[in-house]
Amino acid sequence: MTLNELDRRSDFALELIREAGVLALDYFRRVETLTISSKGLQDVVSDADVAVEKLIRARLAEAFPEDAFFGEESGRSEFSAGQGIWVVDPIDGTQPFVCGMSSWCISIAFVEGGVNRFGLVLAPARDELFAGGAGRGATLNGKPIRVRSASSVKEGLIATGYSTRRPPSDLLPVFARLLENGGMFYRDGSGALSLAYVAAGRLIGYLESHINSYDCLGAMAVIEGAGGQVSAFLDGDGLFSGNALVAASPELFPALSDLARYA
Repeated sequence: MTLNELDRRSDFALELIREAGVLALDYFRRVETLTISSKGLQDVVSDADVAVEKLIRARLAEAFPEDAFFGEESGRSEFSAGQGIWVVDPIDGTQPFVCGMSSWCISIAFVEGGVNRFGLVLAPARDELFAGGAGRGATLNGKPIRVRSASSVKEGLIATGYSTRRPPSDLLPVFARLLENGGMFYRDGSGALSLAYVAAGRLIGYLESHINSYDCLGAMAVIEGAGGQVSAFLDGDGLFSGNALVAASPELFPALSDLARYA
């Protein structure tokens, strides 16, 4: 895919995520009226998730019918190797969303040729839009951002995600090593938003034993654009089955990966 074709998609996605943010924020302001269902342990879905993904999927299909789509709520379309694919989470952090908390976001990523080309993360309730990709730089509300360099986990907060798809025994030893090495954890209910905070230098790293692609690829692209390093998430069937994830500045990445020991 040419640079011009990627730029056209990036520009379109920027406007689209803003439109989706208006819709999501409207639902958030009347969250008490929504129908909320359980998809599993600590995993819920609301009318807002479905409506926002429906909007994004329809707009992308109209603008780029040649591209595939993979969303948390509606699944994936037909996909062939080499085809560009949009990876979308309409509301990452649905649990905070339905509880009236602001720690939720919309995530959009575009993957082509097995490469995470660019991503966007919008936190409508916090009025923050993160965008970027490897070789494209990274911005927060249009202003450049960079990851914060750190030589050890002692120098800031590390976001620690957890999925019930893995047993607690995956996380607890890592958690213990983080604390024993002088680190401190952070979690606010949205993996995508926490990863975006790594890109902005608010957090110094992120680790999780398993996360789905729609929860992380958008922010991972922003981290790479901000000069950070991420683990090889798309290896194997990471795109559709998820993978372990470590993200940090290049200086901290080796130590954090060793501490995690599942990346």
